[in-house]
Amino acid sequence: MNENTLQFAWFQRDGETYLPLPLAQSLWKAEQMHGVAISGLLARALEEAVTAAGRADLVPARYHVDLFRPAAMIATTTEATVVREGTRLMLVDAVVRQEGEVVARGSATFLRPTVNPDGGIWSAQDRPVAPPVELMPESGHPDTPFFASDTPWSDDFGAHQNAGRHQTWQTAVPIVLDEACTPFQAVASVADATSMVTNWGSGGVQFINTDISVVLSRLPDGVVLGLRSTDHLAVDGIGAGTAEVFDRHGSIGTATVSSLANTRRTVDFSAFDAESHHGSPGA
Repeated sequence: MNENTLQFAWFQRDGETYLPLPLAQSLWKAEQMHGVAISGLLARALEEAVTAAGRADLVPARYHVDLFRPAAMIATTTEATVVREGTRLMLVDAVVRQEGEVVARGSATFLRPTVNPDGGIWSAQDRPVAPPVELMPESGHPDTPFFASDTPWSDDFGAHQNAGRHQTWQTAVPIVLDEACTPFQAVASVADATSMVTNWGSGGVQFINTDISVVLSRLPDGVVLGLRSTDHLAVDGIGAGTAEVFDRHGSIGTATVSSLANTRRTVDFSAFDAESHHGSPGA
């Protein structure tokens, strides 16, 4: 089976409509779309609004998505609105619609880079490190992601179903078929895997995230990047997860997710067949 047959992207464009491809199917429910695809599509709409405004001087610094209604595997549209524009920033909102209903919304703050001040500020020293290039080439193919936990880096999902600290290293899947994925689209879509690295434990993924938030000091150096769990807290079925975002040149920001316990539909990776689920698992 070649790449064209696989249709290696989350969506196929039909005019102003986006048709989800098989890769966009969630593991929670067959007729449901996963957050990786939705987040990537929102990032694309936000980025296009900034480009249309002619603001090539701005870079994304803050990104947030609310996943408040399950997105179905049906025709999808996006809308973006510039909320505020100034000399040093632009705030943009976007929504994803299905059958006239808003199923997710996103917003981003784009800022104009300058220079760092001279004063010293405390910063953490324990930083994540990308897997060896021999294991995951620098220009990776958007295939099965790699994980590290209580066991070393590998794409063996079953080996990582444990209570250890999780990391992932992924090459972003293009958002739209026959379109190149941008670094912002890559980090926005891969950031949904914050739910996996923070919520995945010995019993599988037993929390489902309701949002994604990312703050960036810079864009990734391409479309290959990683997430490492920083913390996970859960009380009365409500989880708060934080992860560090990094590429081969170092850490670039932080991602967080709010989650709800979803034990009736636990995503169990102990017997996950990576060969039949190319691309991000997209729980």
